[in-house]
Parts: sequence; C-alpha cells; structure tokens
Amino acid sequence: MIALTKILPGDRIIRLQLLMIVLVMVLFSLTLGGRFFSAGNFQSIATQLPVLGLLALGMGLTMLTGGINLSIIASANACSLLMAAIIVAYPGPQYLLLALLAGALLAALIGTVNGLLIAVIGVSPILATLGTMTLITGLNILLTNGAVISGFPPLIQFLGNGDLFGIPFALLLFLAIAFGLWVVLEQTTLGRTIYLLGSNEQATRFSGVSTVKVIVTVYILSALLSWGAALLMMSMFNSAKAGYGESWLLITILASVLGGVNPDGGFGRVIGLVLALIVLQMLESGLNLLGVSSYLTMALWGGVLILFIALQNRRT
Repeated sequence: MIALTKILPGDRIIRLQLLMIVLVMVLFSLTLGGRFFSAGNFQSIATQLPVLGLLALGMGLTMLTGGINLSIIASANACSLLMAAIIVAYPGPQYLLLALLAGALLAALIGTVNGLLIAVIGVSPILATLGTMTLITGLNILLTNGAVISGFPPLIQFLGNGDLFGIPFALLLFLAIAFGLWVVLEQTTLGRTIYLLGSNEQATRFSGVSTVKVIVTVYILSALLSWGAALLMMSMFNSAKAGYGESWLLITILASVLGGVNPDGGFGRVIGLVLALIVLQMLESGLNLLGVSSYLTMALWGGVLILFIALQNRRT
C-alpha cells in the first residue's frame, strides 16, 4: 500500500479516490467474481454515470461558493418536460433546435432567479433553492397532471443510448463537459474568483469583484448542467415526467462532498468529484448484483454522508 501511494497523484483527495476504486474492485471481485467485471456491468455503469455526473457537477459548482442548489432535479425535469412537449407537439426536425433552445433558456431563467434571490435579496442558498425546488416541482405536476410525455426522434434517443466505438456517447459527452468545467475553474479568472468567493465572500467584494455577478453566473451554469442532464434523461427513458430522479439529490451532494468539495466553499476539484462518482456507481452496481435493497443502499449513502461530514468537521 505504501508503495502504491508513492506513485499516485500528490493530491490527497484524488489519491484517496483512486485507492477507494481499487478497494471496491477487489472487494467485489472476491464476492461477485466475473459478474462484477462483466462487460454488461461496466456498460451499465458507464450509461448511468453521465446523468448523475452532470447533476453532481451542477451541485458541486454551487458548493464551491459556499452555497447549494437543491433545485437541480426539479430544474432538470422542468427542462425535459418543456422540450418534450415541443418535440411531441411539433415532430418536424426543424423544431428540434427550438425545443433545445427553449430548455436552455428555461434553465438560465431558473438559475438567474436562484442567483438573484441569494446574491441580491440575501436569502440563504438552502432556503432559496428549496423554495424554487418546491415551486418548480409543483408547477411540473400541475401543468402535466403527472403524465408522462414520450416518443422522441432517433437523434434524441442516441444521446443517452448510442455509442461511439463501443463507448456510450453519454459518457463521452459527460467527460467533455467535465473537462470544460475543469478548464473554467482552474484556468480562468472566473474560476479563481469562484474559489476566492467561497473562501471569503467579504474579502472578494472588497477586492472589487462583483460578487452578485459571479453568484448569478454560478447558478446559471448549475442550471444549464441540469439542462444537459435533462437531455440525457429524456434520451435514456424515451420520456419525460415530473417525478424522475427524485432520489438523486442526496447522491449529488454525497458525490460532491466525497469528491473533496468543501460544503463551506473555497475548495474542491472536478477530477475528485468525477472519481467519487465512479466509486459510488461501482458500489451501487455491486450492491445491486448482491441483491441489496435499493432502500438500504440509499440509507447507506445517507450514513456515509453524515460520517464524512462529521469526520471533516472533526479535522477542522
């Protein structure tokens, strides 16, 4: 183990995530053997990870500023319902771009509302996004009466179900977006400002940075990541519904925290979050193969989140 840590990256969180991946693979190889290492199982992991991944990136981005976005699932469902309604009502290919643009504009609107509530009015992020989550969820159910909208063109279905050279296209799309977010956070002025804002908002404001503009931008980007997740959800399920993904909110927070994002803001890297997602997806897949109840798995995630935050606060 000591020899292994010497050749791993110097970042403590990344090193921990890589070791966890190795330990999980060893554990399930001993208990499940070839079932865990089958091509079908890894294909399933690679197909499920992108949707959760985009939502987790949206969550982690807001947590870098010391905030949170509880409305990401509701926003994704709202975007998918709007796009699905346009696509079904106007099946021609010329309206597909209109549907995608409408979904992106709705996401940007939601992100702007969240950002203004937090940065201008001064509502705490958890209350602001809880309010928008409740409002959007209610509107989603009210306007659709809880119905499912289905039947999308092949191009939409390809996003979540197609592959390139045997690699799921959704996974390639997620990795490209994650790389783009990494560039923004670690190679641009905006990224450095986001970290600075999360570390000390007052000092950031006194340094001449428009914290209102940065916070609104962060929540717009978070909502646009939800829009990307909405596209993949529509594709994977070939339908849109107000209640999809309700259990994923906890997992996005868990992935962000396990990935090294400080809930108080200022610290965290995209690579750590991506590795945490891989660990969680591998664990969930292995537990499913072992026949463990999904409810027990959810309880396990909650326990892990509480334990990790408690340990982090104890170190602090």
